[in-house]
Amino acid sequence: MTPNGPTVLVTGAAGQDGIYLARQLLAEGCRVVGTVSPGRSRDRRVLVHLSGVEIVEHDLADADGTREIVLARRPREIYNLAAQSSVAQSWQDPERTEAVNAGAVHRLLDAATELTRQGTPVRFFQASSAEVGGAAGDSPYAQSKARAEAAVHAAREDGMHAVCARLHGHESPIRPLRFVTRKITRGAAEIALGRRETLTLGNLDVHRDWGFAGEYVDAFIRLLRHDRPVDVPLGTGRSHSLAELVETAFDAAGVADPWSRIERDPALLRPSDSPLLLADPEPAATLIGWRATTSFADLIARMVEVDLRRLTSGVEESVDHL
Repeated sequence: MTPNGPTVLVTGAAGQDGIYLARQLLAEGCRVVGTVSPGRSRDRRVLVHLSGVEIVEHDLADADGTREIVLARRPREIYNLAAQSSVAQSWQDPERTEAVNAGAVHRLLDAATELTRQGTPVRFFQASSAEVGGAAGDSPYAQSKARAEAAVHAAREDGMHAVCARLHGHESPIRPLRFVTRKITRGAAEIALGRRETLTLGNLDVHRDWGFAGEYVDAFIRLLRHDRPVDVPLGTGRSHSLAELVETAFDAAGVADPWSRIERDPALLRPSDSPLLLADPEPAATLIGWRATTSFADLIARMVEVDLRRLTSGVEESVDHL
């Protein structure tokens, strides 16, 4: 079936949020154009989860290419989810982090402004981060996200319908393994199946507000389509420690005494880390009628369940995992 709804551009479509968002927009009947990193269009992850999406390989650091994509596809909505999303990696490559997380936002907004002036009004959503206001705000990651927010606010002052959401931790079974949440659920599943003996982690004293990513993308859409452009934090309003996540995951996997299986490595500690990040859920509830509903325990149990299924079946990517 050919989509008959508006054209929507989703950058970072192969990421966790991009997959959930693109699938929801397709279900609404939108024509979805999704950018993925160069060389990723034939990845199993893309082929399985993004059927029906027009996939465009693109490096957002390419200014001319960004403008060309926007002007050629003429989207009515742009959801900018692409980012260098690791705080730790941002210390190792701050220039790339700045180019993708901040510079690309300026280029997308410039192209959206140009398209609007040609008679195709564009609405713009920027995925920001709770790290901007956290104790690790000095990280290249947080600073790049803060500059992206400033670019959105400047565009809004110039008349564009542009919004930011400061995202707190949101996870799912399709979270990549480089994220500590998925590292833990996968490790618990592997230990439960006798595939490994221990799991090595860094700082377990951080507290985060973790919700289910599949719910958060609905908030993205609601926020962008709100009658006036506003910014909100997105989170559950409840915090849990990483140590609690370990215990919840190992319990879900049926592994007793998890701490006998955990090893600590100081090398895994970040240069800076916010000890606590907690959302105020009321602005989103009041302005766009959205609240997170999936509990922390249910989220982690689902992630472990899917990792157990992956390991026993050998199938890493499946829509059944969503």
